[in-house]
Amino acid sequence: MLDDLRALVEFAQAGSIARAADRLFRTPSAITRRVQRLEAALGAELLDRSVKPPHLNSLGSRVLEQARDLLQRTEALKSLTSSDAEPHGLLRIGLAHALSEGTLIESIQALTEKYPKVRLRLSSELTGELFNRLLAGDLDVAAVLLPEGKAAPPPLLTDIIARDRMEIVQGAAGNVDGDWKSLGRAPWVLNPPGCFLRASLIDRMERAGFTPMIAAEVHNMHMQLAFVQSGYGVGLLPARFIARNHSIDPVKVLRPPSFNLDRSVAIVRVGQLGVLGKAVELLAHGFRQLFEAADTKKPVTRHRRVVPTNRRAARPPK
Repeated sequence: MLDDLRALVEFAQAGSIARAADRLFRTPSAITRRVQRLEAALGAELLDRSVKPPHLNSLGSRVLEQARDLLQRTEALKSLTSSDAEPHGLLRIGLAHALSEGTLIESIQALTEKYPKVRLRLSSELTGELFNRLLAGDLDVAAVLLPEGKAAPPPLLTDIIARDRMEIVQGAAGNVDGDWKSLGRAPWVLNPPGCFLRASLIDRMERAGFTPMIAAEVHNMHMQLAFVQSGYGVGLLPARFIARNHSIDPVKVLRPPSFNLDRSVAIVRVGQLGVLGKAVELLAHGFRQLFEAADTKKPVTRHRRVVPTNRRAARPPK
């Protein structure tokens, strides 16, 4: 019926069957048959054939309005599945709690600046809940953290884009040595039970013959860092978070023997994203750059800024 509706629209714009045939690269008889087929499907005549050349009757004019709207909607629908069109429409993005930090706003801003026709809806959830929402069709894509070598459960598609390295840190005044024995005697600030990072750390320490003393269970990186900086205990935090944290208080990185706890940063989706695919690719590229910039084995130590005495005492002239 779409071809028949298109024939009607072209007839109305061209003013005759012959000119409509030229515009559609068809013969006049083919255009006539399409209009007749449309009339048969609708059960009504759309042309006034008592005059030469025939023209739309009153009902045909009303059908023409609906036909134009339907064809426009059909073209819009096709553009949603096209990977060549400019990204547009609503993009629903889920972020795992551990990724919901201010530094990712740079990548999101870059996306909206390049593709201004894309509207974003962001939501932060636990990784398992993000998977459920993807499968339910409530999200288009999710950025999550997975254990290295793992993927999202099928039928979800997983694209690993970066590594997220974890570091053991203590406050500036801390005196914990970087060995498992010392770490076994130190109080720890960790995520609550259920976190695979916490489970992996405890497993590694128990294999070395030690059990961590849990001093605080906090599900917030900023608060964990504050506890660590205050000397309340040692913590386990992402290297990219430590590197980009703008606190003036220093932290020390401890690297016990054979300690390597990395996570995979992944973009997870259900299937093809059509016209929004390019927008997701740009978002993934921005995330990748952020994590690669922080993926360095150089210990991260932030020092308090020292202001020279003469500058501290300086006063603006009166």
